[in-house]
Amino acid sequence: MPAWSSSWQLPDQIADVLPSEARHIEELRRLLLDTARSYGYELVMPPLMEHLESLLTGTGEALGLQTFKLVDQLSGRTLGLRADTTPQVARIDAHLLNRSGVARLCYCGPVLHTRADRPHATREPLQFGAEIYGHAGLEADLEAQMLALEGLRASGVTGLAVDMADVRIVNSLLAGATLDAASLARIHAALAAKDASELDGLIAEPKSGISAAACAGLKALLQLYGDAGVLAEAEKVLPPLPGVREALQNLKWLASRTAAGGDVKVSFDLADLRGYAYYSGTRFAIYGQGAELARGGRYDEVGAVFGRNRPAAGFSLDLKELVSVLPPRPLKAAIRASWGEAEGLSAAIARLRASGETVACVLPGHEHEVNEFDCDRELAHVAGQWVVQPLKKAA
Repeated sequence: MPAWSSSWQLPDQIADVLPSEARHIEELRRLLLDTARSYGYELVMPPLMEHLESLLTGTGEALGLQTFKLVDQLSGRTLGLRADTTPQVARIDAHLLNRSGVARLCYCGPVLHTRADRPHATREPLQFGAEIYGHAGLEADLEAQMLALEGLRASGVTGLAVDMADVRIVNSLLAGATLDAASLARIHAALAAKDASELDGLIAEPKSGISAAACAGLKALLQLYGDAGVLAEAEKVLPPLPGVREALQNLKWLASRTAAGGDVKVSFDLADLRGYAYYSGTRFAIYGQGAELARGGRYDEVGAVFGRNRPAAGFSLDLKELVSVLPPRPLKAAIRASWGEAEGLSAAIARLRASGETVACVLPGHEHEVNEFDCDRELAHVAGQWVVQPLKKAA
């Protein structure tokens, strides 16, 4: 391999997006933003990098490990390239907008990960998200789910399914535990991985402060996944703690409304604690086309570190991941025109473009090249007029 070739090779799991896929991504970006706007969400554009302490405040170690860091040559302070946009939007809500009532905000932009969060994924997702601040009721949780589902339906996703959980169940069972943050993280990981032996070893410690009833509840969570019967079973086997009861009732309420349309399958995994540390209540993952496509839930504490603790719920998805599971779009229909200075030609092309048509002018000497658009019509001079007519294909 020539020595110079490394100068244009991209880092692992970073890739260029070529025209056909880029057009598909852009069409979906506009569609999702328009869908969010139809719900009353306003677009914000946080910066790609911030001071590290602002970017990572309150988000936990997982997001810190995912964040690229660099030194600002102007101030000497450490900056971070965002790995998730939600903390930035919480900062905007808390400090820049500072509204007393509900605020609905959406965004779409790149994030960077030090490591891909799943096999074969990109380290540069194009993250779209929508968040509602200022309402503590389940109506906000439901709206976030409905908006995510509507956007995915409009994108062409089929076989939609929503998997739900609530972090308050585990938090209630672990209330009073005298474990450090590292031990709690290991318990969360064991629950998410359904690793019974690992979980047994972690919660059996005499000094853990976890009651016998709570230990039994944590072990029971490993089996509490599946359809709506999971919630009925959970009511029987989990300790009747207030936080557990409230969480199960909330999941029932959300599930009944999410499944009401009949085209969405709803399931539950009460031990699922994947994701960033700021989730505080109900959580959901949306699947379609055989892949997990969106993730969201409630994160009431996300703004507390910015001095304004507001109720918050929302979701996010990766447009690159979404495009990868959808069929490619057909080439866009276009009109072919000759290049020249004939009278009225430029005006005719301008009128067509202003009406929304794509007009590709054939440059001299390139008449027989394959076009990147599906030119099914041509602009021809007929009886003194420039008219659009079906393109005569070469034999």
